[in-house]
Amino acid sequence: MTIVRLRRLALTAVALAGAAGPAAAQPAPDSRETRIAVLVSQEAPPYRQALAGFTRALERRGLKVSVRVGSLEGDGAKAAQALAAARPEQAQLILTLGTLATQAVAARKDLTAPVVTGLVLRVSDLGGANATGVVLEFPVETELRWLQRFFPGRRAVGVLYHPDENRSRIEAAVRTAQALGLTLVARSVERARDLPDELESLANRADLLWGVADSVVLTPQTAKPILLFSYRNRIPFVGLSQSWVKAGALYALDRDYDDIGAQCAELAFKVLRGTPPSALPPEPPRKLVYSINLRTARHMKLEIPDALLKGAQEVVD
Repeated sequence: MTIVRLRRLALTAVALAGAAGPAAAQPAPDSRETRIAVLVSQEAPPYRQALAGFTRALERRGLKVSVRVGSLEGDGAKAAQALAAARPEQAQLILTLGTLATQAVAARKDLTAPVVTGLVLRVSDLGGANATGVVLEFPVETELRWLQRFFPGRRAVGVLYHPDENRSRIEAAVRTAQALGLTLVARSVERARDLPDELESLANRADLLWGVADSVVLTPQTAKPILLFSYRNRIPFVGLSQSWVKAGALYALDRDYDDIGAQCAELAFKVLRGTPPSALPPEPPRKLVYSINLRTARHMKLEIPDALLKGAQEVVD
């Protein structure tokens, strides 16, 4: 039933896309059917939104697409079943959404179709030279410039990270921060149990705390101590997503998942027209949204400019 629901979603999106917009604005349709295998890691809303955005965008470009969808349902052990449903060996292009799905396709060395990937965190997650896609991680400079918009008078940016996972990103952030007139106060966290001590070391050194995606430092288990530290010390924490903001982070940058799907479709269209994936550098999300916790701002005695409040996707109050 899971696979059937996802396939219906894809076919519905294609049908809607064919009916959208004035006929004169549409490109000439391609009479040849393009077979696309889609593998998704799970059925969460971002995956559904990205798939719908992908199919709509391809149809707007005049492609007649046949989509087969398989879902791992969040379980890597279901890779064989999901791949059998998607039939990637018969496809002209493979779309993977999420790390589990991308890993499952990368493990199949017999697949020769080009791969477009979405909803993976980093470029290193793409899974091979025959793949390109849209990664979730925003460029360091983008994130630091948004810090400056929210905290124009603050210079010392605290950050916690696991060295094996984020060393290169933090090294790049140190250089970028210096160029922007900021100071990055970085603390390496080897084990989750070291987190409280490293947090306390930032209490008198950091003006704010920047959260970077990290499977050791930022987890459901570490969320409470990080947010309590932020609250007690009145050091605002910048979260990873809307859910962190609802939990108490001051703000978080997020993505428009429908647009990520459309962005993947643009890459797919180029690949289907003959451009090798290796010639298409992976891209960050082109559309950025954000949410703000106004209760946290009041506790921190921070004034959020009206322009930022009006531009927010959600304001928690």
